[in-house]
Amino acid sequence: MEKFVINIGRQLGSGGREISAELAKRLGISYFDKELLSVAAQESGMSKEFFEKADEHASQPLTGGLFGIRFPFSGNAMNTTNYLSNDALFQMQSDAIRKLASEQSCLFIGRCADYILRDNPRCVNIFISASLPFRVERVARLEGISTTKAEEMIHHVEKRRAEFYNFYSNKRWSAAESYHLCIDSSVLGIAKTTDFIEEFVRTKLGL
Repeated sequence: MEKFVINIGRQLGSGGREISAELAKRLGISYFDKELLSVAAQESGMSKEFFEKADEHASQPLTGGLFGIRFPFSGNAMNTTNYLSNDALFQMQSDAIRKLASEQSCLFIGRCADYILRDNPRCVNIFISASLPFRVERVARLEGISTTKAEEMIHHVEKRRAEFYNFYSNKRWSAAESYHLCIDSSVLGIAKTTDFIEEFVRTKLGL
């Protein structure tokens, strides 16, 4: 079967990760969320810590913030510390995404994968949202924090994700025109939203 890719953007607390994992399982394809950081580190020969620190963060100046800290390279060729920009890390992660997509059918969560793979004709780009009360309740329950803290976390994480996506792509994070399908998981619930997305993907790709 011809290879295909599913790219999923998500609001925090929408169940995007749970839906994505189940969808990948049903379709029998590889699933990459945080796993992508390990792949990018392995492919580049650099410490995973680089990618974890910069994960879904927009570019920053070479002084201050992330870059006021030195990180060790993991490869034997570089046994001293060095500086590396978010832009360089984004390029390495992009290379890892393109390589994985060329080798197998897979599902990517976030990290501008839809933009990186924009020329791939066998892509399905999806954004999962949910009502704020639904998301606050889920985050508070899953993280074991108060609803106030959960709402603060949601706003912080989504601001970071939007800045990252908008900076590296020519599209807008969460805007309908940026995706093939946008769906509110609080309407149908997690299980039925997964069913709906699966049917959409199978129909679009002719699976």
